[in-house]
This record gives sequence, C-alpha cells and structure tokens, in this order.
Amino acid sequence: MKFQDLNLNKFLLNALSENGYENPTPIQEKVFPVMNSGKDLIGIAQTGTGKTLAYLLPALQQWKFSKDRDPQILILVPTRELVVQVVGELKKLTEYMNVVSVGVYGGTNINTQAAEVEQGLDVIVGTPGRLLDLAYRGSLRFKSIKKVIIDEVDEMLNLGFRTQIKNILDLIPDKVQHSMFSATLDEEIEALTHEFFKSPEKVEAAPPGTPVDKISQSLFKVKNFNTKINLIRDILMNPEAYDFGLNIDDENMEAKILVFTSSKKFADKVFEELEGDFDEILGVMHSNKSQNYRLNTIENFQNGEVKILIATDLISRGLDISEVSHVINFDMPEITENYIHRIGRTGRIDKKGIAISFATDKEEGQVQQIEDLMQMKIPVLEFPDHVPVSNTLIFEEEPKIHMKPVEVKIEPLEEKGAAFHEKKEKNKKVNKKITKAEKMKKKYKKPKTRGQKKRGKRK
Repeated sequence: MKFQDLNLNKFLLNALSENGYENPTPIQEKVFPVMNSGKDLIGIAQTGTGKTLAYLLPALQQWKFSKDRDPQILILVPTRELVVQVVGELKKLTEYMNVVSVGVYGGTNINTQAAEVEQGLDVIVGTPGRLLDLAYRGSLRFKSIKKVIIDEVDEMLNLGFRTQIKNILDLIPDKVQHSMFSATLDEEIEALTHEFFKSPEKVEAAPPGTPVDKISQSLFKVKNFNTKINLIRDILMNPEAYDFGLNIDDENMEAKILVFTSSKKFADKVFEELEGDFDEILGVMHSNKSQNYRLNTIENFQNGEVKILIATDLISRGLDISEVSHVINFDMPEITENYIHRIGRTGRIDKKGIAISFATDKEEGQVQQIEDLMQMKIPVLEFPDHVPVSNTLIFEEEPKIHMKPVEVKIEPLEEKGAAFHEKKEKNKKVNKKITKAEKMKKKYKKPKTRGQKKRGKRK
C-alpha cells in the first residue's frame, strides 16, 4: 500500500513525499480508516512502528479551517522531548496547510507559553501537568476540541499522570473522538478507556513483547561493572573484531549508538569512564540534566555530532530518533517491557538494527523474564579473550554486611521509693517575712513591749 491509497489530501501527500515517506507502516494502515470514521480507538504497537504518523495523518486529514482561536486537536504525551518531536512532525506535515501547532510542557516559563496559546492555535501538544495549569488559569480552553489523542499512555500512567489525565478528560466536551496509543495494554489502561471512551475499536500492529524482526539481538555474560566498561570500550574502539559494523573512526559513518544504563548515576559513571576515549562524539542524557541540555543533546545525536549517547530509559519511549544503528544495554532493565522499548530505538520502520546486551550473574533473572516475554532466547556470545576481566568491584557491587540484631535482655528495675536525704541547715531557710515582734521574742525569749502608754486627761 502507498499513502495515495489512503485518500489523503494533496497537501499531506506533498509533505509526505518531500519528507521521504512512501509506504505506510502496518499500524498506520490499520489506524487510518478507524480514526477517519470517527470511532474511538485503542492502538497497540511497539516503539518504532510509526505510531506518531498513524494518529497525525487522520487527525490532519479531518481538520477544517476555523476562525475560532481555540484548538481543535489535543495531543497528550509524557515528556517534553516527545512534545518537541510531535510538534516537529506536525510542522513537516502541515507545510502546505494553514495549521498552527503549539507545544507546552513544564520546566519553562508558563507566561511565555500562555501568551503563545492565547494568540490562537489549531493543534496543541503537551504534557498533562502543564496543560492543566494553562486550562486552570484560563489561557487554554477545550470547548472547541474535536479529537483527543493520548500517546504513550502506559508510560504516562507509570509516571503517575493518571489523575491529571482524568482531570483533562473531565474538561473535554462529550462529543469528541478519543484515541489512545500504547505499547502495552493492562487493567489500569482498560479502566481508563471504560470510563471515558465509547465502544473503542482496538487496533494491534504486533502483540506486546514481540521484538522487531529486523533487530539482531545478542548477549554477553560479564562479571561486573568494570568488566562491562572494558568490553564496551573494546567494542567501540575495535568494531572489526566483533563484526558489528560500528566504524566509529570513520568520519562519514552513519552509525548512531544508544547505550542504556539502569540509572542516572550509572549513566554518569559510564560517561566519565569513556569520555577520554571518545571526546566530542560521546554524550549523556537523563532527567537530572537541564531541559536545554537534553534538547540540545537529542538534536546533536540526530544530526550526527554526537555518535554515542549514554541514556536512561527516559529516552527509550516515544522519541523518534532516526537511524539508530545499534543499541547497547550496558545494564539490563528492571522493568521487563523496557527491553522491548530500548531495542526498538533501532531497526525502526524499514531499517535493520543491532542490539547488544551485557548481563552479570545478578541480572540473570531479568534476562530470563525478558526471554519469557519475547518467547525466545537471546543468543549468548563468547566473551572475548583479549578483553580484561576485572576483579575490582565498585561500591554499589560490594557485598553488603547484614548483621543479625543482637537482642539485649533488660532486667526490670525494682520499684523503690523516692530518693530522700536530710537537708543541710542552711538549705532549710525559706523566704518568710519576719515581723519585729518575732525578732524581739527570739532575742529576749519573751515578748518585749514598751508598756502601755499613759494618756493624760484633756484639760
């Protein structure tokens, strides 16, 4: 099927052609007729299958010009990076259309965003918290909304946005089309759809947990963190020994390598260990980095200035980073489904990809859960003889001593009376006013008086 077969208007077809889009992906083929019919929809597809275009095309196809300054299309996404990405796609697709798109997210000046929204717009893309802030202050009104699209809903629920999503949906007019897109479908998501959706049609491009067919997966079993560092350094510096086709020394290389770690702390540790070997082509990204730093890092990774990007699972969801050739799981993910999202960064659309994972003995359980989810084994590669195996553990790997609490039996105290001792004579004195009569009595042992005054008779 070609995009022309979807009966898209000429403006969208021209934009698609100029941006190199020729054939719709399976999720795009299945979603288009459902959204075009006006039905509520639940789209299930793994990362990298083209979900963003799947909902943007039918939404823009049905958009009609209006003098109303309030938005007609509302798109909710979990992160500021995804807001920027979706707005970027919107601008590409609407190059020949008079559509105004605005993105809003937290961590930046709300007054600037409010002023932009109040100028008038057709499509608003935002994170739940900032959308609510703008709505409550009166800058954003939902009365003209015709389509509500919630992308990466499973990730939003994981981030704790359930209440904000419900509050937004409560503000939306009744007669709107709801669409929801997710890589997984669980009870919490279904409960949300039962409350707000009307007989939604479920569209599934691939069963959850199904890896992209064009991704070659492999696994190295390693001893510890320092051994992982030795291995990843050797893979990146000597790609010909592994036949991975990295060629990072080639100035014209097209490879983009994403390295995933389990935490922000480990992302920084790996970056510090490799920084001296790869200098400017190495980058790191996680939620502790500033907004501008994160956006600039993604842009530099997109344009090829940064060729190796170390990141946490923050970047494993939603972001459409094109032409990622390799994903290296430096650490296995704690959440099993995140493995699918991680490796889905490569092998996107019609591209081939390579996914390499490192696992220590402690991570064997995570590997087993991932293999159970995918219903396949990840091929294990032999650890190269020339790579040093370190026996030095970092602090986080050192065995923790758990001492059994010592029970101390405390004998009950015997009940005794109050402590008592005789006061010294000087301490027995009290502040008491002594009369002159009392002083005289004490001095002379008897009351001393002047006697009765004699009173003479008045003459």
